[in-house]
Amino acid sequence: MALTLYGAILSPFVRKIRIQLAEQTIPHEHVIVAPLRQPEWYFDISPLGRIPAIQDGELKLADSAVIAQYLQDTYGGASLYGETPAEAARVRWLEKYADYELAPWATFTVFAQRILEPLKGNQTDEQAVARALEEYLPPLLDYLDGELGGKAFFLGDRMSLADIAVTSQLINMAHVGELIDEDRWPCLSSLLARMTARSSLSSLLPAEHQLIAKLNSR
Repeated sequence: MALTLYGAILSPFVRKIRIQLAEQTIPHEHVIVAPLRQPEWYFDISPLGRIPAIQDGELKLADSAVIAQYLQDTYGGASLYGETPAEAARVRWLEKYADYELAPWATFTVFAQRILEPLKGNQTDEQAVARALEEYLPPLLDYLDGELGGKAFFLGDRMSLADIAVTSQLINMAHVGELIDEDRWPCLSSLLARMTARSSLSSLLPAEHQLIAKLNSR
């Protein structure tokens, strides 16, 4: 059985794995599974019903960080975790920061309020969006901009999973019209531009933009 990735294309966690698969040129099948309408069979693969998940032969895995490490360890290619234990630890820390600190505000508040809540028939809570944009996100973005420190990537001149994870969250904000302020966060703005120019990501964006347009027209 070929490697199969499950998940929705607008999920930043699914996007992270799709970029990695492209960067490592790993053959795979992608099966769309929406996070709130999972079929019953999916819980056998992802016990909590979360996306992404993969099945590789008999192996079933959920959680994007676990999946990313498995893909690196199993399929090889250029390392997305740096070359030293210190670099690998830094990548994992920044990936965790993106997934657990940035995501609650970038994706689960700003993106969710602007895209997902209207789909449920609810009004967008613009106060919640404003709090995220004005109060909670700025110190997180300040930290990440400082960690880049003028470098091309978080590991200097080498792209890593840290860049993929952070960019995946920023794209969800961009999808709802919230671009990074290039004057306040010039390094993050440059990173986003640099990453979206890579074929591993640019090849994914047209379908995402089409879906966003379709959802906004409902």
